[in-house]
Amino acid sequence: MSNKHQLVPAVHLFLFNDQGLLLMARRYNTGYEDGNYSVVAGHVEEHETVLEAARREAKEEAGISIALEAFQFVHVMHRRREKVHLPDRVDFFVAASKWEGVLQNMEPNKCDELRWVEKERLPDNTIPYIRAALAAVQAKKSFTEYGW
Repeated sequence: MSNKHQLVPAVHLFLFNDQGLLLMARRYNTGYEDGNYSVVAGHVEEHETVLEAARREAKEEAGISIALEAFQFVHVMHRRREKVHLPDRVDFFVAASKWEGVLQNMEPNKCDELRWVEKERLPDNTIPYIRAALAAVQAKKSFTEYGW
């Protein structure tokens, strides 16, 4: 008898401004990758689609509203967690460049900086799997496996 493999779904938003810069968020006080840059992201909750989760996370973390049709799926990553006791992930990456509202840090207790960066010049302390996903998108790869 085999154990069924469980995956935790998450969504990551590549938000681009009019100049093509990518919004990055520096993690703070979360217990995971604190001090390193990621993007607006979060888990897909039960009874929620990936795009609904993306819209919710955009509002919760950055204070902006994004229409579902404004999202574009750009990548999927099957990611192995570095600690054996943690479940592996399936990460959905979506991009958007149109939204409503004023972008602001809505979770200063989890993020100490929002910053626009050139996608070709990510901060040195960008979380490695985020860097890998963006490189895959730029290489037009729709799927990667990470950490195996």
